[in-house]
Amino acid sequence: MDKKKFYITTPIYYPSDKLHIGHTYCTVATDAIARYHRLRGEDVMFLTGTDEHGQKIEDKAKEAGVTPQEFVDKIVCGERGVLDLWKLMNISNDRFIRTTDDYHVAAIQRIFKKLYDNGDIYKGTYKGKYCKPCESFWTESQLKDGKCPDCGREVQDAEEEAYFFRLSKYADKIQDLLENTDFLQPRSRVNEMVNNFIKPGLEDLCVSRTSFTWGVPVDFDPGHVVYVWVDALSNYITALGYENDKYDDYKKYWPADVHIVGKEIVRFHSIIWPAMLMSLGEPLPKHVFGHGWLLLDGGKMSKSKGNVVDPYILAEHFGVDALRFFLMRTFPFGTDGNFSNELLIQTINTDLANDLGNLVSRTTAMVGKYFGGKLPAGCGKWDTPESFDTELIALASGLRARYEEAMDAYAPHKALDEVFKVIQRANKYIDENAPWTLAKDMEQNGARLAHVMYNLLEATRICAILLTPFMPESMDKLFAQIGAGEDCRTWDSAAAWGGLSDAAAPTKGENLFPRVDMEKALQELEAAAEAARKAALPDIELEPQLTEQVDFDTFCKSDFRAVKVKACENVKKSAKLLKFTLDDGTGVDRQILSGIAAYYKPEELVGKTLLAIVNLPPRKMMGQESCGMLISAVHTEKGEEKLNLVMLDDKIPAGAKMC
Repeated sequence: MDKKKFYITTPIYYPSDKLHIGHTYCTVATDAIARYHRLRGEDVMFLTGTDEHGQKIEDKAKEAGVTPQEFVDKIVCGERGVLDLWKLMNISNDRFIRTTDDYHVAAIQRIFKKLYDNGDIYKGTYKGKYCKPCESFWTESQLKDGKCPDCGREVQDAEEEAYFFRLSKYADKIQDLLENTDFLQPRSRVNEMVNNFIKPGLEDLCVSRTSFTWGVPVDFDPGHVVYVWVDALSNYITALGYENDKYDDYKKYWPADVHIVGKEIVRFHSIIWPAMLMSLGEPLPKHVFGHGWLLLDGGKMSKSKGNVVDPYILAEHFGVDALRFFLMRTFPFGTDGNFSNELLIQTINTDLANDLGNLVSRTTAMVGKYFGGKLPAGCGKWDTPESFDTELIALASGLRARYEEAMDAYAPHKALDEVFKVIQRANKYIDENAPWTLAKDMEQNGARLAHVMYNLLEATRICAILLTPFMPESMDKLFAQIGAGEDCRTWDSAAAWGGLSDAAAPTKGENLFPRVDMEKALQELEAAAEAARKAALPDIELEPQLTEQVDFDTFCKSDFRAVKVKACENVKKSAKLLKFTLDDGTGVDRQILSGIAAYYKPEELVGKTLLAIVNLPPRKMMGQESCGMLISAVHTEKGEEKLNLVMLDDKIPAGAKMC
C-alpha cells in the first residue's frame, strides 16, 4: 500500500538582512510537524523558501548600491543567510524555492495570464494607501490611527495604472469556507478575517505595479510587474511543478495538508490565496494554521530591541536542540509568546537538565553501578507489580495516542506537555522505589531492582521516540545511552510497552543537557551580542553631506585662521571641555573652549598648529568665554564616534588665513 502523502509548507520568507530567533519559530515548528509525519511512516513533502521580489527589496538594494538580485543572493545564500540559518537549526525541508528561480517566474506569468483569460483580472487605476514594509494595499477605513494595521508603520499615498483581481467575486465563497469548515485554524483567526475584511466589503485586489520594476513582468503588458503576494502565494504549487517542467509532483502532493503561517499574513493565505485557486479551478489547501508571534517586551520581535535574539549566539551557548525544544515547549503555538533569555535558560534547566537529563543520567549510572552496565535477562517482567509500576506503565503506554492527538491538532506544546508528564512520573518512580536502598541487599532485591531499572529505561525510550521530531540529534545520543537499537526507535514501537530488549546495555555517556548558570550565561550573551553588533557595523560611517547650498558670499564671510596652541587644560566640573590659549597672530591671546576632552589629553596639543574659525560671536560655556571654534573631522568607526582635530603644518605662521 502506498504511503500516506503529507504536504506541509512554511511561508516563503522576505529575505531580511537581520535574522533573529523569531524568524526560526515558524520553520522549527513546521520542521517538527514534518518530522512527526515522517516518524509515522508518511511520504512527506516539506517546502520552504524566500520571497524575493517587491518594492522594498528594490529600495534596499538601491541603498546598498547593488542590484536587487545581488542583494537577495547575499542574504539567501551568503554567510549567515537564510540557507545557513536553516542548516544551523537542522531544518529538514525537502524543497527550497526562491521566487527569483526561472521556473517560478515563468509559471507566475502563466498563472497571471490564466486569471486574466478567466475574466478575473482587469485593468484600472489604483488610488489608495500602500504599506511598503508589508507590501499591502489598504483603504482609508482599514488603517489604524492612520497607519498600517499589520505593522503599525506609516503608509504612503499610491496612484498608478494597475491590474485588479476580482476578489469581491469570491467573497461569499470565502466566507462560507472560513465559517463552515475547519480550513482556517485556530478558530479565533476566522472571526478576525470575516469581521475585519469580508463583512465590511471585500474589495478587488490590485495585482500589478508600475512604479517599480523588481518583480515578475506581466508578459502581455510591458511596464507592469505582478503584485508580490500573487507571486509569493503561488510558490506552493509552482514548487510542485504547476505550470512548469522543473518538477512533476503536483498531482502527487496537492492539495497541501497545511500551510503554517504567522498571524500577520493569515489574510493573504485565507482570503486571497483561496480566491486565486478558485479562479484557477484548482483544489484548495486542506488547512491554513496561523500561529502567534514571539514578542519582546510586549512588542513584535525586532533586532532593535534590547535583548539577545541572534539564533547563532543562542545556539552556540545552549545547543540547537535545546533552542528548538524551548521554542516548541514554552509557547502555545496559536498565540503570542513573550521571549526572554531568562525564560530560555529556565526552561533548559527545568525540563532538560533537571527532568530529562537527570532521568537519563541517574538511570544509566545506576545500571552501570549495580549491574555492570547490562541488565539481567527477564528483567522486563514482574509478577506482582506495585501500584507505582502500574501507574508508570499505563501513563507511558498511552502516551503515543495523547501525543498524536495534540500533534494532529497543530499543538506541539501540548504534545510536549504529555511527554514530560511521563518523564516527571519516571523521576518520581525513582524516589518511590529508592534503588539505592534495594541495592543494599542484591541477593534479596536484585531482581526487583533490575525491573525498576528496566521500567525507567523503557519509559525513557518511549519518550525519546516522541521527542525526536523536536530534538533529533540529542535523541540519537540518548537512544545510544539507554541501549535502544534501531528496531525500538520506531513509531509503532512507541505504542506498546516492552519494546526495549531486556538485554540492553546502557552507558552513562556525556551529559546531554548540562545545567546553565543563569547569571554567567546572561553576561556572556550580552557580551556576545555586543561583539556581534559591532562586527556587523560598517568599518567607517560618514555623516551625509548637506543638500542645502550656501552662496559663495556667505561662505567668504567665514574667517578661517591658523592658530598655535600656547596652553591647554581641562575645564573644571566639565568632563567634555578643554580650554585652549591660542596665538592667532594678532598679538593678543585668544581663548576657545572645545568639547573634545574624550579624544585628546591637554598636554598632547600644546605646540600644535590648528585650524579655527575666528569671527564667530563669543559665547559662554561653563561660565567662561569662548571666542571661535576649532575645526575637526568626525566619523563613526564600528559604532564608535571618532574625532580628529584638523592639524596644519607647523611651518604655517599663526594668523595665516585659510582660503
